[in-house]
Amino acid sequence: MRDHNYFVYVVTNKNKTVLYIGVTNDLQRRIYEHENELLSGFTEKYNCHYLIYYEHFQDINDAISREKELKKWRREKKVKLIIEFNPEWKFLNAEIYDAF
Repeated sequence: MRDHNYFVYVVTNKNKTVLYIGVTNDLQRRIYEHENELLSGFTEKYNCHYLIYYEHFQDINDAISREKELKKWRREKKVKLIIEFNPEWKFLNAEIYDAF
């Protein structure tokens, strides 16, 4: 059976005031699209170019369920999740390009 890779991720703007949650099957490509404003809509409008959080899934349904769950959370709960994963809120874009 072939491995599948899906990611739920959070991107933010330079000042870390906006959080956007998405899902993708190619995290490198998606971050490139955010960085280069190739995706119109919310992330383009609010300059959400910086990856600060992600989770990996092998089943698309699990990834979509998790994305929907996180989108319902209040900001405070999202911030706590991000801090547990990335305490300094470092922009992880370069690490993603190296890792996958």
